[in-house]
Amino acid sequence: MVVCMRIGNALPRPTASDVRHCATGELPTPAFAPRGFTYIGLLIMLVIIGVTLASAGVVWHTAVQRDKERELLFAGDQFRQAIGRYYIATDGPAKQYPLTLDDLLRDPRQPSTVRHLRKLYVDPITGSAEWGLLKGRDDRIVGVFSLSEQRPLKQGNFRGADQIFAEKEKYSDWQFIYQPKLTRVTPAKQPDTPTLPTSSGLTK
Repeated sequence: MVVCMRIGNALPRPTASDVRHCATGELPTPAFAPRGFTYIGLLIMLVIIGVTLASAGVVWHTAVQRDKERELLFAGDQFRQAIGRYYIATDGPAKQYPLTLDDLLRDPRQPSTVRHLRKLYVDPITGSAEWGLLKGRDDRIVGVFSLSEQRPLKQGNFRGADQIFAEKEKYSDWQFIYQPKLTRVTPAKQPDTPTLPTSSGLTK
């Protein structure tokens, strides 16, 4: 119930709208109230959502970049190891490096199939199969590197032969070089040789 009173001249003369509200028992609604507050609340909510999405985008991009860096370290080391195995497999005292990366897939010096590398890896930073090649004597390949000029996120905590990559300015500075006296090489896994049956039915 709404009680409408006017005492003396303390209050201004009621308008037609005031009289209508008194007659119906409804309270007048301020013109600025719900609509204005709803609009401001919506703006605040949109700002919060935008900031949250932006932060999530930065975190996601950083995580993806770090994954690519790990893949680059793995792929580069695979090339380095394969070059080392090719070098060690050279007959005689005059060791050789490969002329092409394809020589790592199948050693052309060997009469049988000898693989020093399982496959030619794609550069995870550039997304390309093209690598920079480091060459030594006789124009032979001693190492590889990424062609990316981006600045690495990883600036420290490298292991083994990769410790020289600390505080490098570009991914192209991460040079995976085989150095005979410094690089530890692990043997490559060769495809299994099928067992052939003999005339007597026994295998050999």
